[in-house]
Amino acid sequence: MSRIGKKPVQIPDKVKVAISGTTVSVEGPKGKVSKTFAPVVKIEQQDKTLVVSKTEETRFSRAMFGTARSVIASMVQGVSVGYAKELEIQGVGFKAALKGNKLDLALGYSHPILHTIPEGIKVTVTDQTKLKIEGVDKQLVGQVTSEIRAYYPPEPYKGKGVRLVGEHAERVRRKEGKTVA
Repeated sequence: MSRIGKKPVQIPDKVKVAISGTTVSVEGPKGKVSKTFAPVVKIEQQDKTLVVSKTEETRFSRAMFGTARSVIASMVQGVSVGYAKELEIQGVGFKAALKGNKLDLALGYSHPILHTIPEGIKVTVTDQTKLKIEGVDKQLVGQVTSEIRAYYPPEPYKGKGVRLVGEHAERVRRKEGKTVA
């Protein structure tokens, strides 16, 4: 049995939760998020907590038990605090600019890259090289961040490209260049 799934989700004062069947809607000061879960989990509200339980003893229901609880906890945190990820662009001539609901990226290609920003996501650009992606949906913030990073991931020789802030030594392996013997 999932240890995470057993823990109840605490609901802050400014957050409202509505449950109809297997659909959970959470509304708070930052926005509103709704998600439908598999029918093998049962979600109940008890005072200021949400409790997730299994309806049957199958492998799938055991897997969804902890997952549903984690997703609901992320939804509650998203509408009360929000999620944010930061990207930085490194390279000569590499820059970003906002044009309405599109992000214009100049990443050394022969054409500009226009990335459409989905509904519910806020992108801010500072110094033309720093991006901050904010939203209430944890999955959507991560998805948009991943899509933008995938246009030009950091390359191993000079280190130029789009990277997460603080992603230097752990994920970007630097290679030694050619030497003349």
